[in-house]
Amino acid sequence: MTQPANETRDLVILGGGLVGMTLALAAAKKGMSSHVIDRADPAELTAEGFDDRATAISTASWHLFENIGIAAGLEQFACDIAAIAVTDQNKPGRLDFEPGEDGGTLGRMFPNRRLRLALFEAAAQEPLIHWVAKANVTQRERSEYGVAATLADGRKLKGRLMIAAEGRQSPTRDAAGITIAKWDYKHRAIIAGLTHEKPHGNVAWEIFYPAGPFALLPLNDDADGTHRSSLVWTVSESDAAGVTKLGDRAFLAEIEKRMGGVLGKVLTVGQRSSYPLGFHHTAKITGERLALIGDAGHGIHPIAGQGLNLGLRDVGTLIEVLADGARLGLDPGDPELLKRYENWRGLDSFMVALATDGLTRLFGVTGKTASAVRRMGMAAVQRTPVLKNFFMDEARGVSGDLPEILRG
Repeated sequence: MTQPANETRDLVILGGGLVGMTLALAAAKKGMSSHVIDRADPAELTAEGFDDRATAISTASWHLFENIGIAAGLEQFACDIAAIAVTDQNKPGRLDFEPGEDGGTLGRMFPNRRLRLALFEAAAQEPLIHWVAKANVTQRERSEYGVAATLADGRKLKGRLMIAAEGRQSPTRDAAGITIAKWDYKHRAIIAGLTHEKPHGNVAWEIFYPAGPFALLPLNDDADGTHRSSLVWTVSESDAAGVTKLGDRAFLAEIEKRMGGVLGKVLTVGQRSSYPLGFHHTAKITGERLALIGDAGHGIHPIAGQGLNLGLRDVGTLIEVLADGARLGLDPGDPELLKRYENWRGLDSFMVALATDGLTRLFGVTGKTASAVRRMGMAAVQRTPVLKNFFMDEARGVSGDLPEILRG
């Protein structure tokens, strides 16, 4: 029987974006009910042209999508990443990551709009999910007896565990008084879709410049065979305004100069958007009847394309912990369950955050000597299969102690 929307549910998920909605669907597969509350209008989020961003989905995250039933509908929009090429300013000493004899991909690229559509359509058909969009939370309550979120229209939605999935500026995290370490990289990521002369060959390019990485990520060709990629170009905050104001011709000239001809001539550039880049990591990811997931708990540099995948690892871990607890008859807000989630996710998310921050700083050191040292290091990794396999496993998200829902 469908649970009435005003009943107390297992989870109150604040934030219905990619991470929050994946959690709601994963919870429903385990028989757990949820209220999902989000400020945004889903029609706007899925409109054509709203968001030109594309996201790399790791192998482990793809397994999660398979296990919650949305992979089949997404498959046609996937562009496999068959290899990753890493260079320092297109100088000699390139590092190539390619799957070995076991085959497979290093991930799949998806337009963000397609990910949202798949999640939202599945959520709308799931009776265990009560989804409230275009809603503002005016009060959050947590006690030993349960949790509740009061909306601006007076509705009060109750549950047993509150999940903060609101992103980097999470008001739920801040209201809980959770300590957060953060700094601003004083960089912006400029995002745009490109069409170009040469096929990308399913290769993702990461070209490092002192101002930041310049990434070219493969997308599916258009219906007429036009080759497409997604650009993520990191520039200093001081240069960002000038770069975003460049006309299309000047912008194309700037990016062609940095691409080094790897995709031939750039034909067109889509709508440009830019986002400030910063680092943050919370001292803890749980509180009384509270769990943080995704960017509410950790925000990292996009240098390795792991931001969303890190949040989806949070989802997989939290769901396994809660499902194990349910089999033992434990309440979703049980402190021991939350402690297990904290211990399982704390070290992994912190190590990934440190690694991406270290890479950002390492490749930001200017000068010929620094560049030569970096290229020597990349050459050493290129010649060391064990190291290359380690980095590829990290990129695929298949290293460490994975929850079952993230395994194939």
